[in-house]
Amino acid sequence: MKMNAMQLTGIMDLSVNDVPLQKVEMEIPLPGQEEILLRVTACGVCHTELDEIEGRTPPPSFPVVPGHEVVGIVESRGEKADQFSVGDRVGVAWIFSACGKCDYCRSGRENLCPSFLATGRDVDGGYAEFMKVHQDFAYAIPSSMSDLEAAPLLCAGAVGYRSLRLTGIRNGQLLGLTGFGASGHLVLKLVRQQYPGTEIFVFARNAAERDLAGKLGAVWTGDTTDIAPRKLDAIIDTTPVWKPVVEALQNLKPGGRLVINAIRKEHFDREYLMKIDYSNHLWLEKEIKSVANVTRQDVSEFLRLAEIMKLQPLVQQYDLLEANKALLELKRGEIEGAKVLKIY
Repeated sequence: MKMNAMQLTGIMDLSVNDVPLQKVEMEIPLPGQEEILLRVTACGVCHTELDEIEGRTPPPSFPVVPGHEVVGIVESRGEKADQFSVGDRVGVAWIFSACGKCDYCRSGRENLCPSFLATGRDVDGGYAEFMKVHQDFAYAIPSSMSDLEAAPLLCAGAVGYRSLRLTGIRNGQLLGLTGFGASGHLVLKLVRQQYPGTEIFVFARNAAERDLAGKLGAVWTGDTTDIAPRKLDAIIDTTPVWKPVVEALQNLKPGGRLVINAIRKEHFDREYLMKIDYSNHLWLEKEIKSVANVTRQDVSEFLRLAEIMKLQPLVQQYDLLEANKALLELKRGEIEGAKVLKIY
């Protein structure tokens, strides 16, 4: 039997090619013994897809179906797949598989596993009507969430949760967010409930993003290059470029930590990075830490937390065949919350 999918066939420049994905008909995959087949109902559109298309991630296995914020219904299962029943609603995140045996996996850092496979990059993902996944890498979706609400929680939300934990922030300390898309707005919502005494400062080049941040509870918003009225204990950077990294360092307190939540930066901005001044940007034990996406524990914990908090992302809905439109809007910075493909 056949299914519809949006497929990426190679690396391309989105400034000259506005149709990076092609609609194709593919065979519906057959689940292996411990795999489940999902009828995909929704799939979030993530900036990582832009990195895959434009060649900033490790090369995808072309041709590939992108998409790693996947919500679907279990359609069938392999002979040894007994963790879910047909009809259950589950999610799939960026982490498609890891070896489970290396030092990283055995120490709870499976996101660093050298055998790590990424959904929608190394294997076909959720920009399709069906996909398969090993049962151990699927997550039960709380009944309180709609498909559209759940999809961005699987990456934008979960990696935002991991980033927040890596800041080490405590209630009452000051937090900055530079860039304010899908992940940023979910972190803001999370912080307001988990750390009610923490004030949030948002840096964004887009006036609409700054306006949204203010409406969601940021105490101050400014441009990427602005200096906040107070020095901050931690800042999370969710942008694809280097400029916010340099600017954020100026806004940290002594001992502050900058957490970079980005799989890649768009280009090496040597001219801008040369502006880093040790005494102004790095001295007094300021730290920079990167995030390598998520572990299964991050996703599971965040979904439980989101259910308890009744966390609801802002969502812009698109049809599967509008995937290119959603990606190009994301590239242009036309963002209000999270973009999600509604498939079934």
